[in-house]
Amino acid sequence: MFRPLHACALPTARLVSQRVCLPGALAAPHARFISGIPGQPPLNHIDPSKLKITRTASPKEMPSLETLKFGRNFTDHMLTVEWSLENGWEAPEIKPYGPLQLAPSAMVFHYAQCLFEGLKAYRNKAGKITLFRPELNMARMNRSAERIALPTFDGDALLECMKQLIKLEKNWIPQLDGYSLYIRPVLIGTQESIGISPPNRAMLCVILSPVGPYYPDGFKPVALHGTTEFIRAAPGGTGAYKIGANYAQGLHPQKWAAQLGYVQNLWLSGPEHYLTEVGTMNLFVAFRQPDGTIELVTPPLDGMILPGVTRDSVLSLARSHASGSISIDGLQSKLVVNERAVTMPEVREAVQAGRLIEMFGSGTAAIVSPIDKIGYMGQDIIIPVESDGMGPVSRPLWKELVGRQTGVIPSDWSYVVEDPSVKA
Repeated sequence: MFRPLHACALPTARLVSQRVCLPGALAAPHARFISGIPGQPPLNHIDPSKLKITRTASPKEMPSLETLKFGRNFTDHMLTVEWSLENGWEAPEIKPYGPLQLAPSAMVFHYAQCLFEGLKAYRNKAGKITLFRPELNMARMNRSAERIALPTFDGDALLECMKQLIKLEKNWIPQLDGYSLYIRPVLIGTQESIGISPPNRAMLCVILSPVGPYYPDGFKPVALHGTTEFIRAAPGGTGAYKIGANYAQGLHPQKWAAQLGYVQNLWLSGPEHYLTEVGTMNLFVAFRQPDGTIELVTPPLDGMILPGVTRDSVLSLARSHASGSISIDGLQSKLVVNERAVTMPEVREAVQAGRLIEMFGSGTAAIVSPIDKIGYMGQDIIIPVESDGMGPVSRPLWKELVGRQTGVIPSDWSYVVEDPSVKA
């Protein structure tokens, strides 16, 4: 029996770019996008019925699970779809994994016309393969494409092609707890030109990588550098989109934080030092109110913050628990959930007063990443964690979320790729 969820309310728009926020996508998760460049006539959609499959002649051995490192091993096949301004999307093709042939003048190399997504496929012991809320990834990918003038596409059609790729590579999905198949769709501009303009050619590619638990030896809280020397995003910019340039510009600040003895950056914004994101993850803070109620807070989607699928899922679960529509084992019933601005001075004062319960990041790779220390203005602020590295809010939410992702807890968030128990 499915557990119902409390619907997320759509936050009030503060910027034009606020329209990217995910809660609005929950009401219409299968909304389609017109294939093409904005302002141009509609062109051919991706057509799954035209999918061509060429199998590799040299299949690889699945690496031992003990040696798996995130994003280092790839399956035998990939999915590619070419696009042109003249013809729209061409026939999709699954072919052996291998190098792409691109001219050195391809626009992606010069102007960062590149975006990507990340999601996972799970396979239980009965062989059932599922994805977790992939329609939100497709919608976000289309919003990112529109933002950097790359072609949009029919998300349902791409998902159908991805299903065929995942079925072909299903033996690469480990049937063990904590393991999954990471799915990386990428869209790049391939026009051969060093003039700045929307590209007239593009390519969509999907690759797969088997991955193990992000914390194989238990949760390890991370220490953050409250970063005031650099910014991740600005109002009206591209922080709310999953484009490659957002990640490249964060590498130098991460090295800077490491030299100071911290694992990642806590991105702060403005003279008030508003909290935004943790490295490449969304951020949650849990405060204790005077009456004992827990307030779970995450910064609002103001156009600078990526609308994460895991973020949206944590919010939905917490709100449903708070409203009583579901009950999450181990999570206090006196709970309020807010999307509001939080500053580092507020966090520091809450720690000093004993009112800060915990802080954690959320994202596809780690799901939940606890925080135990923040270096801020020359001082280390110690964040509470419990003996297992987690806290009283993140732990039950993580268990509930993983249960829904893997199918242990039945949920309408589960997208079935293949189910051996269902006869064709």
